Amino acid sequence: MSVYDTLAQLRIDLPGARTPAAAYVAYVQTGQLVFLSGHTARREGQPWVGQLGGGLTTAQGQVAARAVAIDLLGTLQAAVGDLNRIRRIVKLTCLVNSSPGYTEHHLVANGASHLLTQVLGARGEHARSAFGVAQIPHGACVEIEMVAEVI
Repeated sequence: MSVYDTLAQLRIDLPGARTPAAAYVAYVQTGQLVFLSGHTARREGQPWVGQLGGGLTTAQGQVAARAVAIDLLGTLQAAVGDLNRIRRIVKLTCLVNSSPGYTEHHLVANGASHLLTQVLGARGEHARSAFGVAQIPHGACVEIEMVAEVI
């Protein structure tokens, strides 16, 4: 089944590549690896502001991380032209804007990980890091960067 058939079944419309907010590019390809710059969580076109453990729940963080994964797939599509060329999602790095005592960063990141395996199957399984930070640009609750391998 095509990645696009799966996206249609899930009723997911991919956005275009997001314009960088500072002095960097949205993605860089070297060889068969595509490195995507960090994408911050957005809701209704605006930064999804908040802090996990300080107003936002883990479940809300998972929804935000899922939304970031959809944005990342949109940028990846812009980078490679066809998501069916993805051999593997190699690595995610998930930053979670969190209060000092919050310890469920890995569960927040699951929102992105589950979406990627749902869309790409085994090709979406990846290595991952998830950790808490004191702040993310624009006050966003989650930021994720991704590395993918293409054929």
